[in-house]
Amino acid sequence: MLISSSLRDYVSYYRDKRLLTVFAFGVSQGFPWVLIGSVMSAWLKDEGLSRSMIGLFGIVFSAYTINFLWSPLLDRVRLPLLTQWLGQRRSWIAAGQLIVALSALALSQVDLKADLYQAALLCFIIALSAATHDIAIDAYRIDILPPEESEKSTAAAAMATSGWWSGYALLGAIPFFAADLPGINWPEIYALLALIMLMLFGITLAAREPVSHREHTQQQLQAQYQSRLAGLEHSRLQRMLAWLAVTLVEPFRSFFNRNGVKAALALLAFIFLFKIGEAFLARMSIVFYKEIGFSNSQIAQYSKLGTGLITIIFAFLGSIFNHKYGIVKGLFISGVAMAASNLMFSWIAVAGPKEHLYALAIVIDGFTQAWSLVAMVAFISMLCDRAFSATHYALLASLGSLGRTVLSSYSGVVIDDWLGGNWAVFFALTALMVLPSLIFLYAIRHKLYEIEQNYHNQGKSQQEK
Repeated sequence: MLISSSLRDYVSYYRDKRLLTVFAFGVSQGFPWVLIGSVMSAWLKDEGLSRSMIGLFGIVFSAYTINFLWSPLLDRVRLPLLTQWLGQRRSWIAAGQLIVALSALALSQVDLKADLYQAALLCFIIALSAATHDIAIDAYRIDILPPEESEKSTAAAAMATSGWWSGYALLGAIPFFAADLPGINWPEIYALLALIMLMLFGITLAAREPVSHREHTQQQLQAQYQSRLAGLEHSRLQRMLAWLAVTLVEPFRSFFNRNGVKAALALLAFIFLFKIGEAFLARMSIVFYKEIGFSNSQIAQYSKLGTGLITIIFAFLGSIFNHKYGIVKGLFISGVAMAASNLMFSWIAVAGPKEHLYALAIVIDGFTQAWSLVAMVAFISMLCDRAFSATHYALLASLGSLGRTVLSSYSGVVIDDWLGGNWAVFFALTALMVLPSLIFLYAIRHKLYEIEQNYHNQGKSQQEK
């Protein structure tokens, strides 16, 4: 048992107003996936595009896999006017939200069949902006809780997970209910989604910027680099090189120094492998539901509202387990549950569109989504150096996104070209994809326990000071 606080103390954490902001920002993170994920897949399906094309359309999500490349800028670059008004973290969040809203509004004016490439470009802009504002939101969540409050990290992870699924599933149900109403088409739905994003922008304006000593630490590091470059004749070049070193080199050097090269590479490999199977399932799930015979309203009821509510409930239950017994055990349990969840979809593929099986699959899938996300968010957060929280979290999270974006874009090719449309075999294959990550998790468990214990010990030492 890693945490000594009681269950009553843990529940009291959720009264912290800062965690409500974490929840609201989680909604903002999940909602763009509706715009370029499930809703776009349904629109493309209704327009008669092939499963392979729908799968390949998901390449726009690649922005989430490479956002670590520009994440150092969010730790250091100040946006004109916005940063002075909102602060470092909120300025980047607000900018991303505005671009997503405007791009969604532009999609409402697109003729999908005639302007497929334009639609793809707008989806990529949404993905790029959302992936950027995700960096700032994740850094905000880490920065808002000082080290002496590390015991609240799993509660913050639960709020972030619940928020993400509220944005993705609960708000994501709205367009599917609307699509079955007479006279409502997908372009009009995108105009509504743009309005929802603007409402989330309003929450950002009302939030509080976290207090951080990040700039002081970065200035000290920059001074050290400048002293090493003292031999250069031009002071301006000296300052520029020192700034670039702190911005682009120091975050990665810090990560590998903190964990050791071998352990750092092992951590990166585990994060990459963990959710590949789930990603392949998720990319084709809407297409599967529609092909097997479920209506838009049923998809909204079960996959959106049902999954969202169940995930929120299990997010809090999972956070209690992770809080008491550790994040590593939480990751292992959720991995086993992911494999079982994927096999449920194989059962549906064989049995046909039976609602009771659909409901059961949603319950199991909601459990796995919640448990794994809470554990993974808390796990990645504790690996981050607060001086470079945006860069470190983006680096680690982007590896987790790699499987569920770029690789899962070929899920349509797998089901069409490799398996001849056999959904049952496809979902069984996605269950097997979970196993390598569980083997890897077991192999590096001792190092993970050490990292987790050190993280909580650091928080206790800060409290004693």
